[in-house]
Amino acid sequence: MVVTCVHIHVKEEFVEQFKEASLENHLGSIQEVGNYRFDVLQDVEDPTRFLLYEVFDSQEAIIEHKKTSHYLKWREKVDDWMAERRKGIRYEIIAPSSPELW
Repeated sequence: MVVTCVHIHVKEEFVEQFKEASLENHLGSIQEVGNYRFDVLQDVEDPTRFLLYEVFDSQEAIIEHKKTSHYLKWREKVDDWMAERRKGIRYEIIAPSSPELW
């Protein structure tokens, strides 16, 4: 399994639009084959900062995710709303130790 945490800083005037677009992307992503989680989180102290917590079963599933219409639509829509370039960091799962425990 592959976890990616995507750190996003949105311009203040686009926060609500970003949330709406990200919810739409979330709803499509959680239906994809190979997706375990696709969480959209907002920083409590700085509401212009978001974290996407994405868990896919393989690199191939991530590649397929990036071809989906909901992802491509989200990426294009939110691009100009970013205060800075988004940053994805990959993680290896230590626990839970198997997909059955998710």
